[in-house]
Amino acid sequence: MTPTTRPTHHPAGHPLRRDLPSTAAVLADARDFAAMRRYRTFPFDDHRGYLQQLDTLLRTLAAQGVHTTLCLFDPAAYAHYCTDHGLDPDDPGSRSRYTAAVACTGATLAYDGTPLDRLLPLLTEEAARRASWDRATALLARAGRCPECGQDLAHAAFTRATTALQHLLTALGEGTHHLVCTLPDTTGSLRAYVQATAAPDGTPPRLPESETLIFCTVLAAALARPTTGALVCRTTPATDAPTATVRGWRLRDAWPDPISAAEIFDAYCTDPETDEPIPPEHRVDYAPGLPLPPPPGPHCHP
Repeated sequence: MTPTTRPTHHPAGHPLRRDLPSTAAVLADARDFAAMRRYRTFPFDDHRGYLQQLDTLLRTLAAQGVHTTLCLFDPAAYAHYCTDHGLDPDDPGSRSRYTAAVACTGATLAYDGTPLDRLLPLLTEEAARRASWDRATALLARAGRCPECGQDLAHAAFTRATTALQHLLTALGEGTHHLVCTLPDTTGSLRAYVQATAAPDGTPPRLPESETLIFCTVLAAALARPTTGALVCRTTPATDAPTATVRGWRLRDAWPDPISAAEIFDAYCTDPETDEPIPPEHRVDYAPGLPLPPPPGPHCHP
């Protein structure tokens, strides 16, 4: 058969292949991998071997100039997807459709040549951040209005969250600040973080847009709910001093409330599962949370 009679076949190195992006949904967890083995058409029987083959494929595509996006494959969500769309879950085509859908709506990372074993923790963390954002957004959407003044509680909470972040960064001063907000929830703790570096001259730090939006959304959900959340900051000095400082605040009465150095020490130096003491981190000081200016406007109640 001559080349002119097969116009639709393109070998891997064909120039058109470089213009077609790829998507790979990864079974990062061994339990998720085991769940997929119940399907007859799933062609793998060893998780480590599966990851090694995927890593080889990703490197091959990258060498061909193909851009690949990574996302997580969730077997439970996949089963629901197949049920909702009337698909056979034991069909490779169904897995392909699910992968395409997850890449459009879920957490993703672009493959940049980094080994897969180093990319997977980043992808898992991104998925957790995205899940916290989605859950926090849903909580705010159900907040309703203040029964006393009629104000939209979600809008009021988000305004307080952005104001609280500004006050926190001002109070913390120069250095690199890694802020983490957590909120207990029936589905598991919501968690978001943001990192900012403040210059000695007082120039406001530049905040990463995506991280800041997620952080303020989770913080707003914490400020809008009666459940007590927490806010922790680890500050690394702008100088060459090796010691970091950890401070903490409770999120109650719709505003960050500073906690003592002893409380933040106990939180960091106690095993959350066994309640047994654990050694403090080397070169870390535990300090009281800094007081913040009063919150803006009246405190609305759900």
